[in-house]
Amino acid sequence: MRLHLAYRRYSQPFRTPVRTAHGVWAEREGVIVRLVNDEGRVGFGEAAPIPWFGTESIDEIEAQLGALGEWVRTEQLAVVPERLGCLRFALAGALEGVFAHRVYDHVPYLSVAALLPAGRAVLAAITAKAELGFRTFKWKVGAGDLADELALLDDVIAALPSGSRLRLDANGAWDARQAGRWLERAAERPIEFIEQPCFAEASQGASQVRRTEDVLRGLAEDYPTPLALDESLAGANDIERWLATGWRGVFIVKPALLGDPTPVMARLAVAKADVVFSSALETAVGARAALRVAFSWRVEKPRALGFGVWPLFKDERLDGPFIAPFFRAEDVARLNPEAVWTALS
Repeated sequence: MRLHLAYRRYSQPFRTPVRTAHGVWAEREGVIVRLVNDEGRVGFGEAAPIPWFGTESIDEIEAQLGALGEWVRTEQLAVVPERLGCLRFALAGALEGVFAHRVYDHVPYLSVAALLPAGRAVLAAITAKAELGFRTFKWKVGAGDLADELALLDDVIAALPSGSRLRLDANGAWDARQAGRWLERAAERPIEFIEQPCFAEASQGASQVRRTEDVLRGLAEDYPTPLALDESLAGANDIERWLATGWRGVFIVKPALLGDPTPVMARLAVAKADVVFSSALETAVGARAALRVAFSWRVEKPRALGFGVWPLFKDERLDGPFIAPFFRAEDVARLNPEAVWTALS
C-alpha cells in the first residue's frame, strides 16, 4: 500500500524555560510526521529527539524524511536505520493511526508525578501541586550548589503532604563523591529513588562511559535508596544492554526515544523490570503515542508517570493532557494530533 508522507519541523518556546544540570532548555525542536493511505485514513507521529541523551539530531531526521520522498510503502519505513530511534517512533505512531490494529488501554487511569523546579522555588511549587492533589513529586537537583541543595532537602520533605513520595532527578550532574553524599542523606529519608546521579555522554569517550556506568552499578549496590536510569537509556539498545547487566534499579522509559516500542516493552515485561514512563517534553502528538504505551504496561502497581509537565508550551495548542494527579485513558484518547498539525501550518 502506498502512503503519502508529509512532515513539519517545529521550534516552539516553552512557557517557562526548563532548568536542568545540562543547562537551561528554552525551546523544543522536533518534527511532526503525517501519513495518509489511499482511503484517506490519516496517522500522525512525532520525532522529539534529545541530542545530549545520544539521540539523532533534527537535521538527521529531516534528511531521512527527505530521502524517503512524498510517497512511501510500509516496507520502506521498516528499514529506517535503528540509530534514528525518534524518527522510527514517529513513523510507528503514524502507521498506528493509519491502520489502528492494536488495543493499548489496559488500566482506566494512572497516577502522575508533579515536576518541581530546581532551587528554592521548589517550596512554593509543592504547595501549589499539593493543592491540586498530587502525592508523588519529582524535584530537579544538581542544577545549583551541592551544599545549598542538600540543606534544602529537609525543607522540601517537610513541605510535602503526609504520605507523599519524593523523587530526586540529578540529570547526571554529580560525580561519585557527590552522589555518595546525596545517597547517604537519602538513606535516612523517604526518597522513592534518585534518578541518574552520574552520566557520561558518548562524546566523552567509551572508556569514560564505562567508568561512569561502573560507578552507577557500585552506588546501586552500596546504598539502600534505589537508583533510576534516564539519560543512560537513549534508546532500545541501551535498555537491552542494561537488562543484560542485571540492573535491578528503575528504568525511566521515554517511549519517544525507543523506535517501535512494542519489542522493547515485551523485553522489559519478560525481565519484570521496574519501569517509570516519562515524557520527552514532546507535543500532544508524541504525548498521545507515549502515554498509550504507558497504559498498555501490565503490572499490578505501576509507578506514577513522569508526565507532570503541562502546561509546557507558550502555544497551548501543542500541550498534552491538562495537568492532574491522574490521567485517564479517555484523556489520552481525546488528544487531537490534527490540531497540532494545523497549529504548525
